[in-house]
Amino acid sequence: MPVTSRRVLAAVVAAAMVAVPACSPSDADSGASDVREIRIGTPLPLSGPDAALGKDALQGAELAADIINNGLPGLKLPLAGDRGVPSLGHAKFRIVPADTQGKPENGASAVNHLVNDEKVDILAGALESGVTRTAAQQAERLQVPFVTSISSSPALTQQGLKWFFRTGPTDVTYAQAFFGLLDEEKKKNVSADRIALLYMNNTFGTDAATVGKNLAQANGRQIVADVPFDPAATDLTSQVQQVRAANPDTVFVVAYPPTATLFVNATEQLDYLPPAVMAFGAGFINDAFIQSAGDKLEGVSRRVAWSEDLGNRNPASKLVSDEFRKRNKAPLTENSARVFTTIMALAQVFDNAKSVDPEAVRSALVSLDIPGRDTIMPWDGIKFDDQHQNTGARAVVEQRLNGQWKVVYPKDIRSQEIVWPASDARKKK
Repeated sequence: MPVTSRRVLAAVVAAAMVAVPACSPSDADSGASDVREIRIGTPLPLSGPDAALGKDALQGAELAADIINNGLPGLKLPLAGDRGVPSLGHAKFRIVPADTQGKPENGASAVNHLVNDEKVDILAGALESGVTRTAAQQAERLQVPFVTSISSSPALTQQGLKWFFRTGPTDVTYAQAFFGLLDEEKKKNVSADRIALLYMNNTFGTDAATVGKNLAQANGRQIVADVPFDPAATDLTSQVQQVRAANPDTVFVVAYPPTATLFVNATEQLDYLPPAVMAFGAGFINDAFIQSAGDKLEGVSRRVAWSEDLGNRNPASKLVSDEFRKRNKAPLTENSARVFTTIMALAQVFDNAKSVDPEAVRSALVSLDIPGRDTIMPWDGIKFDDQHQNTGARAVVEQRLNGQWKVVYPKDIRSQEIVWPASDARKKK
């Protein structure tokens, strides 16, 4: 039985057993304050090859929940100083994780566990798009709101799901940032029309490649190599050789941490660096990967939804980034920043809903409208369209230069222009 139906049935039974007198406004207020805890289920890969990414995302959720519950001195974001959700008697957030191991077949079971066993009020998690797909479908059956932050496959919000929402950008938004950068370079008479695609043959990878192909066609560019690979691959040398043989101007790489490492190792082994490498995927934001790759990443570009490089322009972003590093001995990443932003937004959702009832919470999500200045993100804000995709999410492009990630696109917020070809970045080291 769907959660909504169970709660309605419980309410009917309770009403039949007890005669309830008319209540005054103060009685109604005390009823709202009966909610002491708001349980947020976070299905994430906490073991398996993507465990580091799951841990990073979970830490972002936990930091946001702690700030909602206890505040953070100096942080000026909505509800950051209210010590709980005001309209629900300052009810506290509690993050309840469940391990998906990064396997699509575990998405539905994780949702079942969180909803039926842990009695969560909302779901906010999943990381890999394939896992998110199965998790979202199960949440739909159970009629529980589910908000994802990280999974970027455009297809996720094209399924017609009533209960599923996404705060972060899609791969269309990310790819558009790359193509916008290529347009800028072409205006400088840089050769930027020949594109190679190197991607995992899973949901995330194939959807991102499809987006790349569609945008290339729309922008008059040529796909000169289309090279999928198994996410469980142990070597990418032959695939990188195929890319090199096509002589592309830029290579779009879609990878999680293990295969991002294989890509970097293969380029080093083959002594090959294309004029531009534009990386999709969580593999290129993982701190352990970045530290191990070291100088091999110089000149590589990546798309992100949040950048530490922009922190000085957003005091809230810098304060949260510093606090995250202090608590976790690791940098805030675009993944943990996106999850942090979602949990902070959910505080406003529950405050507006004045209830934990799933229908009320869903309605509050539909009507949510948070301006970008009230987040730590370089976004226009958080507002969902009729497919429940956030229309305010933006993407930026960073390039690894002198051991730091610097924003190189879009022009209005960049720190500096991109170094093209990428090999020039290595000459400056």
